Amino acid sequence: MEDVARQAGVSHQTVSRVLSDHPNVRESTRERVREAIALLGYRPNSAARALVTRRSRTLGVVAANTTLYGPASTLAGLEHAARRAGYLVATVSLDELGEHALKQALDHLAAWGVEGVVVMTPHQGAVAALARMSQPFPVVTVEGGHDLDVPGVALDQFAGARLVTEHLLALGHTSVWHVAGPRQWIEAEGRFQGWLAALEAAGLRAPEHLSGDWSAASGYRAGKMLAAAYRGLDDDARPTAVFVANDHMALGVLRALREDGLRVPDDLAVAGFDDLPEAAYFTPPLSTVRQDFTAIGQAGIDLLLRCVEDPGAPVRQVVVAPELVVRQSTGAGPER
Repeated sequence: MEDVARQAGVSHQTVSRVLSDHPNVRESTRERVREAIALLGYRPNSAARALVTRRSRTLGVVAANTTLYGPASTLAGLEHAARRAGYLVATVSLDELGEHALKQALDHLAAWGVEGVVVMTPHQGAVAALARMSQPFPVVTVEGGHDLDVPGVALDQFAGARLVTEHLLALGHTSVWHVAGPRQWIEAEGRFQGWLAALEAAGLRAPEHLSGDWSAASGYRAGKMLAAAYRGLDDDARPTAVFVANDHMALGVLRALREDGLRVPDDLAVAGFDDLPEAAYFTPPLSTVRQDFTAIGQAGIDLLLRCVEDPGAPVRQVVVAPELVVRQSTGAGPER
């Protein structure tokens, strides 16, 4: 920094102000300092700066199941938002968010010197484990959808499932079947409850739900069961519409129905959840519920930085609204 100051003909303090983007520096001086930095190839030493300021400008993220579309997209949204705010991100990816693994991850991030941590808590067990832990930094949950006394951000899974179920009922279907995700996932449970609530509000009895594990293969198996029910049940009981808890499973459902000679949406309307980038290119294009992962990531980082700046602030829960996207896989119910 002294070399830069000498080259630019300014004080050491002025260089420091330019590096920290302080507003009280004339633009001509700022430009002169930047030219000196470029000429000398100067790079700030973040470790030295952290020793002086006691700020690492680093945030932690603990995530699991990042090979799945939802967690991977949430993680990307968090990392992009952190970089826009001028922070680096240290990520610990776990196979499962068990209590021991979660504690090890948080201890590792504490040793790294992060200023705060976002924990992606999609499982009921992770929520319970986090509630039993205390940390030396602020913690924010993302996609927890729970009532912990911890700040958190989540999509309204219940509202999204209710939206898509009501859409199918409004098309004239007298019931909506459901292929659920693994029920230990908070997101899957929220979608299951939203589906139930929509049917109950319409005065309808929910048919027995089918279960999957988020994969296209499990959706394919469920699709075979739906096709068998369509062929084997009376007209009043057979499925004509199905809400699938994510788009990957919906892809498997579409293939199974096509193999069994059923037309979508003429025989059976299909809707998903997530709005994969490929969903518009399924055969037929898939109606689904869109999650704005950019908005979720931004809200998570904004909330964490508020907690970093004001650790005593009241706990806040931020809910992101879903969006129904209607495409050609859903159509009018059959004439009874």
